[in-house]
Formats: sequence, C-alpha cells, structure tokens
Amino acid sequence: MPLAVEPAAAAVPAAGGTSTHTLTNSEAGKIMFKIKSSNNNEYRLKPVFGFIDAGATAQVEITRLAGPPKEDKFVIQFAPAPEGAADAQEAFKGATPAGDVTIPCKAE
Repeated sequence: MPLAVEPAAAAVPAAGGTSTHTLTNSEAGKIMFKIKSSNNNEYRLKPVFGFIDAGATAQVEITRLAGPPKEDKFVIQFAPAPEGAADAQEAFKGATPAGDVTIPCKAE
C-alpha cells in the first residue's frame, strides 16, 4: 500500500480524548491526502488535508469531543500531488483519489 497508517485503528474515551497517527508515504513521489469522517459532530481532525513527500511521514491528530459511545471511521484518500501545488485542499478539488485507507475508531 502506498500509504501506511500507524496505528491502524483508534480508541478514544467517549468523554473526549485524542489519538495520534503517523501516515507514511512509500511512493516514489509526493502525495496529497484528504481525511473524511463518519462523524463530524464529535471529531476534529488536524490536518484534514496535507502533503507527504516521498519516503516521509506526517502526523494526524484525531480529537474526540464528549458524546455517546459509538464506532466511527476515518477514510484517508490520497493521490499524487501535482507539481508545484502549495494548497492540498485546492489541489484535491480536481484530483481523482488513487486509493484510500480506513481507520476504524471506537469511543467507549
């Protein structure tokens, strides 16, 4: 898989908490990513869009606000980054994702 996520799953307290994940780009070129959430009411993601250079990593922080216990998921879509792109959100608008990785999340 061109994009690896470690840890592959998240577990946070339903009362609120954070989980940090490392994204690793094993592609030969720079990629861009976008993270989608199944529950935007109780989660905040930082960053939602970003770039990862070839062979490099990026940190993603998932913050859970207080809410009822439940299972959710985050889907990280990725695509090759256009040459010279500086804004991942803008660049992703016209891109077709090359793949995605899902992070299951359980709030207890």
